[in-house]
Amino acid sequence: MTNESKLPEGRLSRFARLASLGARAGANLLFAKKAESTAHEMAEVLGTLRGIAAKVGQMASYVDGVVPEEQRATYEAALGKLRAAAPTSSPTEVRRVIEEELGAPIDELFAELDEHPIASASIGQVHRGRLHDGREVAVKVQHPGVAKAVESDLANGSVIEHMVRAMGGRKLDSKRLYEEVCERFREELDYALEAQRQRSFRALHASDPTIHIPEVIDHRSTGRVLTSDFVRGRTLEEVGGASEEARRAYAETLWRFVFKGNLVGGMFNADPHPGNYVFQDDGRISFLDFGCIQLIEGERKQDAITLHEAALRRDEAGFGRAAAAILKTRGGRYEEAAIAYSRHCFVPIFSSPFRITRDFSGGLFRAMKDLGMEARTMEEGDFVPLPPGMVFMNRLQCGFYSVLARLDAEVDYAAVERGFIEEARARWIPAG
Repeated sequence: MTNESKLPEGRLSRFARLASLGARAGANLLFAKKAESTAHEMAEVLGTLRGIAAKVGQMASYVDGVVPEEQRATYEAALGKLRAAAPTSSPTEVRRVIEEELGAPIDELFAELDEHPIASASIGQVHRGRLHDGREVAVKVQHPGVAKAVESDLANGSVIEHMVRAMGGRKLDSKRLYEEVCERFREELDYALEAQRQRSFRALHASDPTIHIPEVIDHRSTGRVLTSDFVRGRTLEEVGGASEEARRAYAETLWRFVFKGNLVGGMFNADPHPGNYVFQDDGRISFLDFGCIQLIEGERKQDAITLHEAALRRDEAGFGRAAAAILKTRGGRYEEAAIAYSRHCFVPIFSSPFRITRDFSGGLFRAMKDLGMEARTMEEGDFVPLPPGMVFMNRLQCGFYSVLARLDAEVDYAAVERGFIEEARARWIPAG
């Protein structure tokens, strides 16, 4: 993969590259001997396109079940580069964005700023810097032209259709699902909104010694530049060889971050790829990237708490009622299938302590696809489209469980949830 490249912005040029790549990849998945060359070509094309295209590659690099088992290692190795080493924007372009956004020359804004990025992903790239007071910072700068590239991808309906289908959607009510996906991706372009959400997560977890969220440097942040405290640590792959005790503690922290965020904070981070987690030797995890956040509000928040409480009690009937309430089902085959899939997602609670394996997380992804296939055979009266706000939940479940599978530890996830479920109930569900 090239290190620096011009980002293609036009709708037709991006569509042509994606369509050509999709046709070759779909055909070559049938032939293992072509897997390596196809995987590297896919990483090259998706990385150069950046934006939503690179996000597709990121998901395929770690979500179990997306790529056939016999070719999984090949595609993960090639596409894994997209999580932190996508092609970069040039130093001249980056300097221009920073100075335009922050309204001053680089040397007035920062005592030091490395022109070579330490990471580059789908929307922006990160540079190590230092403020004039000596504080070491990470400066995330949006790729020049990426906003136009994202809009081009959103205009290419076939790109979104594949992603919606992968996240459990269906053509029925596709316009509303499409608009929901568009809204989340457009929000990722707004670094001011991301900074606000980063502060919210930091406040929510402020008392937890195992969760670290970098502080936003407000006077060096705008809509296209986000400056935070710099974080050092190890990657998910690097802690995979740690002791089971250490891996168990990391898995507990990840679960608490995600589900306390959902049930207490009323928000979940729908982009759980491994590059967003930095593991510290003292047991803490630093959490990065708050661009793709789905809010959980009102009645759905109360139903979610009820769902988790039923799972903690191992109350199958109560769980089914809560799942049906969240999914807005109305009986019949689809309700039975949707509740069964939801129950599959909650096996780590019902069967706690539980070891999430790659077979389990891959099976979850396949079950999601099977549910979509089965739904297409049902009568219109049985099927109900995903309610608003739910389309990204499957991305969270499949992606997050794939991360936990890499830690390969037996964890009492129910005990972790009991640590914050009462706080969630007290905050969101009126007494009586």
